[in-house]
Amino acid sequence: MSSEPDLRAFISRHRLLLNKEREAEVERSSLLLSNCSPKLLEQKGLALGGLGVASVNIGLGGKTLVELERPTAHHATPIFPPHTFRPGDLARIEENVSSTGAVRKSIKSKKASTTSSSDGRRSGGFEGVVYKVSDVRIVIAADHSESGDDLDIPERCRVLKLANSVTYDRMDKALDTLEKLVLPGDVHSTDKFLPELTNLIRVLMGMTAPSEKIPIQDLRFFDDTLNNSQKEAVKFALESPEVACIHGPPGTGKTHTLIEVIRQLTATTSSDPKPLRLLVCGASNLSVDNILERLLALPAPRSGEKLKVTRIGHPARVMAHEGVLDATLEVKANRSEQAALAKDIKNELEAALDVLAGKGKGAKGKAPRGAERKKLWEEVRALRKEYRQREGGVVESVLSESQIVLATCHTSGGRQLRNHKFDVVIIDEATQALEAVCWIPVFKAKKLILAGDPMQLPPTIISADNNSKKRDATQKTATQAETKVKSSKVQPKKASNAPEPEPSASKEHDDDEADVPPSSDEDTSGDEEELSDRLAEEETAKKTESAEPKKSKKRNVLKRSGLRPPRTLETTMFDRLEKMYGPGVKRMLNVQYRMHAQIAAFPSKTMYHNKLTSHPSVASHLLRDLPNTKAETEDDEKEILGTPVVFFDTAGCEYYERVEGDNDEGSRCNENEATVVKNWVEQLVGAGVLPSQIAIITPYQAQVALLTSLLRPVYGLDLEIGTVDGMQGREKDAVVISLVRSNEKREVGFLKDKRRLNVAMTRAKRHLCVIGDSSTVQHGGPFLKKWMSWLEANADVRFAGLE
Repeated sequence: MSSEPDLRAFISRHRLLLNKEREAEVERSSLLLSNCSPKLLEQKGLALGGLGVASVNIGLGGKTLVELERPTAHHATPIFPPHTFRPGDLARIEENVSSTGAVRKSIKSKKASTTSSSDGRRSGGFEGVVYKVSDVRIVIAADHSESGDDLDIPERCRVLKLANSVTYDRMDKALDTLEKLVLPGDVHSTDKFLPELTNLIRVLMGMTAPSEKIPIQDLRFFDDTLNNSQKEAVKFALESPEVACIHGPPGTGKTHTLIEVIRQLTATTSSDPKPLRLLVCGASNLSVDNILERLLALPAPRSGEKLKVTRIGHPARVMAHEGVLDATLEVKANRSEQAALAKDIKNELEAALDVLAGKGKGAKGKAPRGAERKKLWEEVRALRKEYRQREGGVVESVLSESQIVLATCHTSGGRQLRNHKFDVVIIDEATQALEAVCWIPVFKAKKLILAGDPMQLPPTIISADNNSKKRDATQKTATQAETKVKSSKVQPKKASNAPEPEPSASKEHDDDEADVPPSSDEDTSGDEEELSDRLAEEETAKKTESAEPKKSKKRNVLKRSGLRPPRTLETTMFDRLEKMYGPGVKRMLNVQYRMHAQIAAFPSKTMYHNKLTSHPSVASHLLRDLPNTKAETEDDEKEILGTPVVFFDTAGCEYYERVEGDNDEGSRCNENEATVVKNWVEQLVGAGVLPSQIAIITPYQAQVALLTSLLRPVYGLDLEIGTVDGMQGREKDAVVISLVRSNEKREVGFLKDKRRLNVAMTRAKRHLCVIGDSSTVQHGGPFLKKWMSWLEANADVRFAGLE
């Protein structure tokens, strides 16, 4: 049972860590915007310059949608250069700045100032949210106040990416709500808008133990193809009264299992005569859209109509998939019967905005001025207010009829769902989401189902990186000083062939304890050994769940003192619940449908305690089984298309890495290694493997840039080149990994992150090629040493020398 001091310490620690993260993001945005030249900002993908206005429209919520493009008068191509803008990002539109820093003359001069504020944002222009992005257009939903501030859109403008404070505001609000609920003695605890203190919240906070499962007899599955572990996970999720976790290693059909859970919860059965209402969330737009596509593809039930599904927010793939587009709240609201009146008002609004922009009928490109302009803006404000009211009724009608609502965790805290309640909340990719953001949807339901894999990438934490860089700098200085002292003493010369001492494994940390976050180079990325041990306890946990309390105390469920403050924000709700209640709080899917058995062997052994087995349909599939592949000779057939794992070892080749740029971010590349990658891709494509069936993964952005410059002109956009983070949740027939690190000091940097490497090596379906320097990489800790040894023993090891 969590005591009041436990609850206070937990919430306070979360607040402190979130504030540090917010400050780190604002600081990074401020430094980039104030110190970088316009050209460098564009190179980093944080700005798009030389844009012109294509159109101004009205979107959901009365927002002004500003559509920008690259005018052909100023650009050779309308296609945007590479950038990092995604739907939902906070952005700023301001006057275009040339490479020399000069600001072009705006249509109106009163807001042409571009002095930077303390947080890196500039005065003049306006802020908004990225609404849609395509190859040639970016749409910004303007976030100006109702006080009548005129939108001053420059004739030529640029878009800057800003630190997004909205997400942090909603997470802070969630923590405030949690504090008021679990600490009723605090002020404002009588707030009439507070949600109910449910048993779910009490279980999540360790205030009470999870209730006994409610057995379901004669459960009939909609999908007969589910394997035993998937069926067990579905049954476990349905029987758990408050919370259930589904652990889905790579390729085990986690989303497939969630779809069955959703179908069971929304169906009418003898045990549950009333269909439940669900809120389905994810850590990313991609995960939410993936579930939505699967739901839309379900066949209609024999009795009754199809599930009423509505997607809220900024769907990342809404432009590419018509079914996803039709399920969005915006499209549904526009097509509803009540939308007619709102549409008339919207047309008036857009006509008024056209007049203000000088595009109205008979305006001849001249916008109204003075009193006429002021009066027109007053009309716009009145119309926008009326439109918002009308639209609010339409939105409420659409959502109240929806049985399943889908949104990202962050978006579920928006105004559209403010007064909505659900029976169950499902959070996909829960191991990639900050705990605070998971609390946003939790308050809306009485039951929670989490799905994810704690052995893959955790949430990205900027503040932890900043701390590690400071510590790395301190350690480097200390090491240099120590080296000077040692070199000043007369010592026997070390034998040239003597290996350097392997870096000592860092001491085991308790992720629950409030402590200083470790360096990103420390060997603490996920405490895989501890998690692996907990996997081994799962079978025992299942058997002992119904045992008397004395026996259950033998497990780590009750050895711990319940709720503890998180050490870092990387400790997710999924991780914490498993540590609080033991492996009995989750079920693991153990059959993978992606990888050749040899590709899956090492991650299964080291990350999943040998519990991951390969389904017969994929256990022996190879590149040669693809219909488009054909080798010219038998040797090529065997060496290129018939080998599941290849390792090009560059040890002894002196293919040393180099630091790219000004050493500010320490991004590294390896030119010789890139050439090895290029040669192997040539051989794969020469044997009939399509570029679209290949992915090249590397931990470093500088290597991504180098490989892109080498391969993109030859293979186009079909060949995917990117970092590990961008490939999580994805798969390809052939994957080539470039490890980059090769140096005399045997430093490996964040290659030590086992979870990042686990993601990289589990993306391949039929063929995995690893390129790296074993003499450097094996000194990166126990995990890397085991991996190099495994590759030497099990892969087709080849000489990486360039002829």
